[in-house]
Amino acid sequence: MRILIWFSTVMILLPPPLRAAASVEGQVELPKSHTAPVMAKRYQVVTRGGVLATEPPLAVVYLEDSFSKPASPPTKQVAQKNLAFIPTLLPVQVGTKVEFPNFDDTYHSIFSYSPAKRFDVGRYRPEERPIPSVVFDQPGLVTLRCDIHEHMRGLILVLNTPHFVVTNTDGRFRLNNVPAGNYTLKAWIDSKTTLAKPVHWKNGEALNVDFP
Repeated sequence: MRILIWFSTVMILLPPPLRAAASVEGQVELPKSHTAPVMAKRYQVVTRGGVLATEPPLAVVYLEDSFSKPASPPTKQVAQKNLAFIPTLLPVQVGTKVEFPNFDDTYHSIFSYSPAKRFDVGRYRPEERPIPSVVFDQPGLVTLRCDIHEHMRGLILVLNTPHFVVTNTDGRFRLNNVPAGNYTLKAWIDSKTTLAKPVHWKNGEALNVDFP
């Protein structure tokens, strides 16, 4: 009686070595802040010569490339508190849902006429559930307004990238977890001004890029 024993070859696939993501930091030269009249101090978004900008000035630094959309886009929030939008400027990736919670003891009625996203969530109080929300599915700048409180303004910058950050009021920024490769780094400053610089990162590299 013969016994046949078959030996099979087992191939073990090891995961690729971990790659350290790159990072970039620097400074954007922001426009000088304009002192608003006393009666207009609550304005956080101003228009000068048809140009929309935040007050005080802020910038959004982001990496431009063909990035795939996440399977489950995150949910972000723009709150209404003390009759103001918080944050004043919110960058999001295309496909992100933004909720608009009301923390004031009054009605709000958020809407936008911007070409990138036209919507009107109607009047609602703080206890409204579910929280009114909008999915931003097209890139572009969206201006938020309140139909009840005329002074309220906010901005949502919808981008085709998951890599972005808002500067502080000094223009400083740090963008972490940047994939290695050749890209264009951009700095949105206002509705008419976006600066751009070509950049190249290696794995684990930390760069300094300024936008004078």
